[in-house]
Amino acid sequence: MHALLSAFAPIWILTAIGCAAGRSGLLGVQAEAVLGRFVFHVAMPAALFAMVSGARPADFANSSMVAFAAGTTLVCGLGFVAAGRFFGRGTADRAIGSMAAGYVNSANLGIPVAIQVLGDASFVAQIILFQVLLVSPLILTLLDAGTGQGPGTGTRKGVVFRRMLTMPVRNPVIMASLLGVVVSALGLRLPHALAHSCDLLGAAAVPTALITLGLSLNGRPATDGPATEPAKGGAREEGAGRAGHAPRTRRAEVVVAVALKTLVQPLTAFVVGGPLLRLPDHQLLAVVLCSALPTAQNAFIYAQQYGLDTRLARNSVVASTVVSMATLSLATWALGSAP
Repeated sequence: MHALLSAFAPIWILTAIGCAAGRSGLLGVQAEAVLGRFVFHVAMPAALFAMVSGARPADFANSSMVAFAAGTTLVCGLGFVAAGRFFGRGTADRAIGSMAAGYVNSANLGIPVAIQVLGDASFVAQIILFQVLLVSPLILTLLDAGTGQGPGTGTRKGVVFRRMLTMPVRNPVIMASLLGVVVSALGLRLPHALAHSCDLLGAAAVPTALITLGLSLNGRPATDGPATEPAKGGAREEGAGRAGHAPRTRRAEVVVAVALKTLVQPLTAFVVGGPLLRLPDHQLLAVVLCSALPTAQNAFIYAQQYGLDTRLARNSVVASTVVSMATLSLATWALGSAP
């Protein structure tokens, strides 16, 4: 339990600092928008490029990743369907609902938890690659397609198709990841000055994202709508929410997302990794533990930068972080810690 508390403490502290700074007005009224853009367009791409360029994409092709991917695929799909069928959300908001349900906090929380409980973070590195190279591009494609269908952007299939084809060039997260894959595949070694600069800049991504998340918790009226101007020039889609039942719907959406994230995802990983694939105990613990990690703050940053309602992502991050304290402890107790 002490290990888990130590891993969670930075999340709570930095989020609380951001909340206090927002409440006091210390950073100004545009701080949330500016810091969000800094994370999405500068710090996060640097972190992803440094991470992917120094790794081998083939590393995540193993049985353990099959079990983790099965849980992620199922809950992301359920989150996407639930957001549309039960809460009347459009494509972009459904993508955020999908991410809130299945995108784990692998870097900021996964690494310290894995080191403390499993003894190493090698499996977390594979999860990071899986999410960066496969999950994120899919989510961002849905976000781009959804926000690109608003008034003034054109709704013809050709326009949407061209936007999807050019998205890797226009999206810094995907572009940085693709460049990292190229560097890794070619076996290139970056100059020390460039590599060190990327590491320094990338190190600012997680703490700045948490500060930004804290800034959003002040309950200002602005958080009831899009957090910023739509980053892609798109408007909110029709069906993005039912205004007459908004408060109840938001609470229900958060409950569904958190239940999928903290219960369904690790249980699915356990079933696939245990009875079906018969993973060794240590690998099964790693798969279930990492699947039980809370929602990553990337969901909030993506929602903010695409001009969407950030409340589902924000509340899912906070609530799943609290609930996962129990589910992570239960998984460790039930499956046994690594030797």
